[in-house]
Amino acid sequence: MSASEGEASLTASVVGASGFTGGELLRLLAGHPDFEIAQATSRSKANKTIGHVHPNLRELDLRFSSPEDLESVDVLFAATPHGVSMDHIDAFQDAADTVVDLSADFRLDSESQYDEWYDGHSRPELLAESEYALPELNRENLAGADLIASGGCNATATILGLLPLFENDVLSGDEQIVVDVKVGSSEGGAGGGEASSHPERSGVVRPYAPTGHRHEAEIEQFLGTSVSFTVHAVEMIRGASATIHVFPEEPVSKGDLWGAYRGSYEDEPFVRMVAGGGGVYRYPEPKAVAGSNDAEVGFELDPGNKRVVVFSAIDNMMKGSAGQAVHAANIALGLEETAGLDFAGMHPVGSP
Repeated sequence: MSASEGEASLTASVVGASGFTGGELLRLLAGHPDFEIAQATSRSKANKTIGHVHPNLRELDLRFSSPEDLESVDVLFAATPHGVSMDHIDAFQDAADTVVDLSADFRLDSESQYDEWYDGHSRPELLAESEYALPELNRENLAGADLIASGGCNATATILGLLPLFENDVLSGDEQIVVDVKVGSSEGGAGGGEASSHPERSGVVRPYAPTGHRHEAEIEQFLGTSVSFTVHAVEMIRGASATIHVFPEEPVSKGDLWGAYRGSYEDEPFVRMVAGGGGVYRYPEPKAVAGSNDAEVGFELDPGNKRVVVFSAIDNMMKGSAGQAVHAANIALGLEETAGLDFAGMHPVGSP
């Protein structure tokens, strides 16, 4: 169904709309055939125009309003820091039939996980109600969901790279898996601080989470395996690129790998295979998906070391955040799955 086919538009609001992810949500919703933006909230920018903060949206006839005065809408997207949504979830659910949270507040299954990986959870009784937003992993549970948690960008890139190997029994979960993710500065948000400032970020390949990154919890939960996980900050604005070293217990051929990845992703609208071939972009590359909801996945076989090297690349602001959230909302509400997202990325671009 779509508004262009005679259906009434669905109303949507974005809480925390002055941040990078909030701006990306506004961009997507403004071009969506089925959504009408009713409200965009910001404590610090209340009453200012959207274009004051997001210059690419200067034509949007809307001003930021206070999050204390939520309007009733069909869908509320919460682009707030960790801890905010769990403390305001009653107000969010009173305002909207469907809530899509882009923080980490409802991604995990249990209170004990939040005790281990975060700082506890104030509303653990709602964790069982939440559905993980990544459609390639959880599509069948998203239809009709009224509380949706968008996945972390580093976890999303990693899960997309590894999922076919588990779905098609190439891996059992007992193997050694080493994951190295390189991410752009937008992951730190609009208030990223000194480490994300240009003088400090320029030219670096900086390991900022050598061990213990919180997104490990999502990977363990949804793939049923532990990973050795490291994240580097690099000089790009948009993008998350995962290089994953896998050591299968049994010999694996290229045919096995192609069969696994095609079996999982052949019909997926936002995943494309990039494994070798010609040209400059022979493997998944964040620049190639900049601005799009696409993910690229690929692999290379290292038989001498009994190793498979898996590559995955996303735009962390899109497939790793706002795009994933809109994709999940489309499915939850029974809309065309690709509505508002079916556009290619840009080439050439600078640091994505």
